[in-house]
Amino acid sequence: MRPIGIIVLNRSFIASVRIIAATHRNLGEMTERNEFRSDLYYRLNVFPISVPPLRQRREDIRQLVRHFVAVLARRMGKQIEQIPEPTMNAFVAYHGPGNVRELQNLIECAVIRSDNGVLPNPLSTSQATTMRPIALRSTFRDREAALILETLRATGGIIGGPQGAAIRLDLNRTTLISRMKRLGVFRPRQRLMGEVDEGSELTI
Repeated sequence: MRPIGIIVLNRSFIASVRIIAATHRNLGEMTERNEFRSDLYYRLNVFPISVPPLRQRREDIRQLVRHFVAVLARRMGKQIEQIPEPTMNAFVAYHGPGNVRELQNLIECAVIRSDNGVLPNPLSTSQATTMRPIALRSTFRDREAALILETLRATGGIIGGPQGAAIRLDLNRTTLISRMKRLGVFRPRQRLMGEVDEGSELTI
């Protein structure tokens, strides 16, 4: 067998790139406490941009609502033709402690509940009880579990297939089942008179 020579070149290559890093942490204070590498901080902190929370730039909310409605409706295979003005005003007026992520979660739940092409108001009094787990829980794990359960309710407990929860959540069927097991989410079981029992067993 003929030996093959390997040549390693130690050269510099010029590349034109732009690095954008985002965080909700105060990296300056973390650097002072030796919790973040100072050399990396000063490399990243060339042109800092501070983005205020959504409640301080309410003029952006209407555009964000339309964007999320279009994206999520397409993902779930739904047709949203109308966003009533009271619904839009509710989004604009809401204090939104969860910022853009919470707004997206609220719109996702509204799209799931939508009927006849009209986006319902997820912040209305009549829906306050069912929306509270998603709107107010503090951890992402809780919000994810609540969203999956809400989607299962909307699909009648169907996981797979063209009308199943996996399609609506843009997940593979096996991925959704795995997340349900990890989060301890069970498919709703229909009781008599249409009541829902959240403690039913997860049968695949």
